[in-house]
Amino acid sequence: MKTAPSQFRRTSLAVKLGLMVLAGTSVVFAAAFLYNHALSRRSILSNAETNARHLAGATVSRIEAVLNGVENIPCYMALCLEQRDWERADLIAFIRNALVADPDIFGSAVAFEPYAFNPQSLYFAPYCCRQGADIRQTWLGSDQYQYFNLDWYILPKELNRPMWSEPYFDEGGGKVIMTTYSVPFYRMVNGRRQFQGIVTADIALDWLVKIVSAVSFLKTGYACLISQNGMFVTHPDKRLIMRQSIFDLAEGAADAHLRQVGQAMVRGDTGFVRLQSPTLGKPSWLYYAPLKSPGWSLGVLFPEDELFADAQRMGRNILLIGLVGFVILFLIIVLISAAVTRPIRALARTTAEIALGNLDIKLPLVKSRDEVGELSYAFDNMRVALKEYIAGLTEATVARERLESELKIARTIQMSFLPKHFPPFPEQAEFDLYARLEPAKQVGGDLYDFFLLDDQHLFFSIGDVADKGVPAALFMAVTKTLMKGIALQGGLDPAGIMEHVNQELCKENDTNMFVTVFCGVLNFCTGKLVYSNAGHNPPLIRRAGSQPEELPVPKGIVLGTIEAVRYSTASLILHAGDTLVLYTDGVTEACNPSQDLYSMERLRETAAGVSDQEPKTVVDAIFQSVNAYAAGAPQSDDITVLALHYHGESSSDR
Repeated sequence: MKTAPSQFRRTSLAVKLGLMVLAGTSVVFAAAFLYNHALSRRSILSNAETNARHLAGATVSRIEAVLNGVENIPCYMALCLEQRDWERADLIAFIRNALVADPDIFGSAVAFEPYAFNPQSLYFAPYCCRQGADIRQTWLGSDQYQYFNLDWYILPKELNRPMWSEPYFDEGGGKVIMTTYSVPFYRMVNGRRQFQGIVTADIALDWLVKIVSAVSFLKTGYACLISQNGMFVTHPDKRLIMRQSIFDLAEGAADAHLRQVGQAMVRGDTGFVRLQSPTLGKPSWLYYAPLKSPGWSLGVLFPEDELFADAQRMGRNILLIGLVGFVILFLIIVLISAAVTRPIRALARTTAEIALGNLDIKLPLVKSRDEVGELSYAFDNMRVALKEYIAGLTEATVARERLESELKIARTIQMSFLPKHFPPFPEQAEFDLYARLEPAKQVGGDLYDFFLLDDQHLFFSIGDVADKGVPAALFMAVTKTLMKGIALQGGLDPAGIMEHVNQELCKENDTNMFVTVFCGVLNFCTGKLVYSNAGHNPPLIRRAGSQPEELPVPKGIVLGTIEAVRYSTASLILHAGDTLVLYTDGVTEACNPSQDLYSMERLRETAAGVSDQEPKTVVDAIFQSVNAYAAGAPQSDDITVLALHYHGESSSDR
């Protein structure tokens, strides 16, 4: 306590105020900075996507313009071949003219089906290609180069449509890496349209490399072209061209995302994605778009750090300016706060003395009419009120301790009303019983009782007052006293005892309190049990060798509500080994932390699980089960259990 004031003085309120304002300003600045940073990144990324889309679109348009022009030549040639029969020389001249007409075509061939042009010749495929400024003519087809088994021939034949082939090295014709546009042609034979062969137009990859390599984005961004199977047709890294595919790179880098991007590209999709570039070795962005004619895909790749370099540089400058501004702002706030908080520091020194118990000290005079003056006035009122409160608290504490002492005495008195010596009748070998009560508060409203009416009859009862605390304890004491007094007068069965007790409880019962009661009289020589019930829970009876079940009880309303009420009795015969378990609803309605009830079914299971039917064992097992189920949840009602085990006359010699 004595070190607290000095501890408070070590941390100035001005410094705290400065730090708090600075913290709040930092949060606002950080939120604005992050929002602006995110907005800038989003804007930069959107612009980059737009630029990449335009760049890729322009490149795709250039390539497809050439490809579409190339496609027209073999389509026209196929149409001409279908119109008439051709001589060998005319056919070769026709192919040469096609190369002259379109300088983008590297080579062209007319490959006939085996024996289609000449019934004596398996191969007939004249091929013309460029060789420098000249056009060279050669023939395709040999045992080493069976053109009719190659993809550029088989696929358009089987699919019955023109198509571009995968890039390949043409060993039989142009001796260069190329791609081929193949167009099937047909003739009418015996009134049927019959396949005759393929017209091709070849494009060397050098032409595509010039177009794609001219594409650049930022500092190190580049464009690449992949085929229908994902093979690199063009790429800045020459080692990848026609040697590896995008899927090979994804497999080598164990990059599932890159594999998915490759699948989207070969499907002909358009997209803009972020990925880890295996060639650049850092996060990058890729825009890809399809070339519809050959089914290829063009990608424009650029590194992320180059894209956001300007934004990051601007962000660092803003952070530096903000840091310097924060330092200046902190110093200004501390100076202003020191002047404002000077009266508060004086007030703090005085209130420290109040905290040590000196309530007679005078507070410093503060003439200002602001919050500091109001605070000083309030502290002075607090000092006076605190003195009065401590005096009142002292009196209240004494009164509370006196009440707690009286409640402890009341609990002792209440528990003294209940039988608590077990076994209660050691000389009676025909039966044994045990009871236990745990009130929810210091005093409760549950009751139980048992006593001998004569040398053959045992009276026992259990009850539950509809309340808790001291009122319920008083009502319980009155009920128990009336029950015992009326029962010992003799001549009444359990129903008659209930009726007399009810009449007495109803007299001048202005509080409308009531009690549920079950009582019975056992002839322990014959085993005959006569019992009555006033709104109480039916007891459990467990016959020897059987499962517990509820005892059928006659109907009857609670005691203490309606004076002119008649009650009924019922009877049964107890046999040796039978056990009767009486309980209050504090057992079945006990709650766990989830507010689920213990339930009658769980009580039956607990009673059935006790192999030893001695009353104390049964009662302790039920209490243990209820406590375990409650799992620390507060007890909401009084809990009472009474167990009676009938040994029968055969036990009299024990």
